[in-house]
Amino acid sequence: MIKKADIILLILIVAAGLIISFGPLAKKAGGTDVRVTLDGDTYGIYSLAEDRTITIEKDGHTNVIVIEDGTVHMESSTCKNQICVKHGKISLKGDSIVCLPNRVVVEIEGEGGEADVISG
Repeated sequence: MIKKADIILLILIVAAGLIISFGPLAKKAGGTDVRVTLDGDTYGIYSLAEDRTITIEKDGHTNVIVIEDGTVHMESSTCKNQICVKHGKISLKGDSIVCLPNRVVVEIEGEGGEADVISG
């Protein structure tokens, strides 16, 4: 026999599942800064509002990062798979581009906005 409490519990579980599923789809805040890390150490922090090209060279590997029009992308890389180059432009807080072979990470940071959500 299904009881009234069972129905309420089922509705609460479904509602919680929907909130968790659609939470990450909520609009992220726009970023203000770009943090570039190399081998886990901060290489530099750059304004997303200022257009520039950043060339990182280490141990025979080169990554070229371009900040323009409020977005950032990996222009080129000496890595084999080119996933970081194919990633495209990012501009929202919490977005990142990672070049694992060259150990370069490009992250968008900013003030305020929503908390980041990590899902498995």
